[in-house]
Amino acid sequence: MQPKRAIRAVIWDMGGVLVRYSAPEPRQRLADTYGISEEQLEELVFHNPMADKSTIGAVSVEAVWEYVRADLSLDPQQLPGFMAAFWSSDRVDEELIDFIQFLRPQYKTGLLSNAFSDARQSLSIRFPRLLGIFDETIFSAEVQMAKPDPRIYHLILDRLGVAPEESIFVDDFIENVAAARTLGMNAIQFRTARQARQAVLEALSIDGSE
Repeated sequence: MQPKRAIRAVIWDMGGVLVRYSAPEPRQRLADTYGISEEQLEELVFHNPMADKSTIGAVSVEAVWEYVRADLSLDPQQLPGFMAAFWSSDRVDEELIDFIQFLRPQYKTGLLSNAFSDARQSLSIRFPRLLGIFDETIFSAEVQMAKPDPRIYHLILDRLGVAPEESIFVDDFIENVAAARTLGMNAIQFRTARQARQAVLEALSIDGSE
């Protein structure tokens, strides 16, 4: 029996993990304005036909918002305000960012995100500290594939230069976690920042005291 290979890289999801919305009120107000639930609003934005295509780079992000605008019968001039309100409560988890920096340079770090084509530019503007803490960042729209497609996991592993069993992967969606585990990655489902941090430390067999 071969010995277990040491962990060399920790890979993180973005939305719902490192970037989370801090309060429901802005989206709830939008939903109330248009007579739908908050869940229906998020489904409209994140899972409309154009959104699914944009996630794999098949259409532009502008097509996503045009679909939303048409569905809600917004005037074109209303759309920028709608978009600003929708994203207004998103916050980056600064404690997790500090934790990822704590892991470096002993471990390589990666970001693997299903995201629209404007994600890199938008994150760089809104959260300028975020992308600089990773050795590799992959956004699905830029590579025309998305989790849980095995190819996108192989891509970031290849870019980081590690084998699946030498990596930890953290994501909030169980289907993405399951796909990573199938490939041999040490995958953790994110529930809270504290839980994920502790699970990573346990997988690395370090105490994390700073």
